Amino acid sequence: MALHETIEQTVTGLGYELVDIERTTGGLLRVTIDQPYVREAEQFINAEDCEKVTRQLQFVLEVEGTAYSRLEVSSPGIDRPLRGEKDFERFAGELVDITLKAPIGAAAAAGSGVAASRKKFRGTLERAATGWQVVWRDEPEAKPGVKVSKNRVPAPLQALGFMLDEIAQARLAPVVDFKGRRPKSPPATEI
Repeated sequence: MALHETIEQTVTGLGYELVDIERTTGGLLRVTIDQPYVREAEQFINAEDCEKVTRQLQFVLEVEGTAYSRLEVSSPGIDRPLRGEKDFERFAGELVDITLKAPIGAAAAAGSGVAASRKKFRGTLERAATGWQVVWRDEPEAKPGVKVSKNRVPAPLQALGFMLDEIAQARLAPVVDFKGRRPKSPPATEI
């Protein structure tokens, strides 16, 4: 059985979701796991989850005769990679960083104010009529301590539609709020 299949079978058998497997030249085998998606429930991987999966994988990989020097099992972190349709469904409405395989091109950029050579976008992930879209505003961040005028007109919303096969990399955008958890704001829907 292939290494990926062995690890995936073990991780899912323990009740977790396999996010990523990485092998380095130094013999490190890094396995990233997450909780299975349950709508409207915040679930996090903790140290006990990683320890449980590590112990089982050590046993399974020894039985399979897999060579590695060190095994590392971890959570996906705040910049979790999005791999497939299931991940995009799960994180719709979240702030994401998208990198396209190719620049958007002159035809897509015409009249939008977006550079034709642009490949990286940060915005809210939304389901579109044909695939997915990322929605954002090209508005400069307010500097700390500087008041923003209430009369300032916000930058217009922009949207970029894409299919999953056009994506080189997609990740949750790491947003850190040191003031505690706040309820999610509804995604921007005006276009």
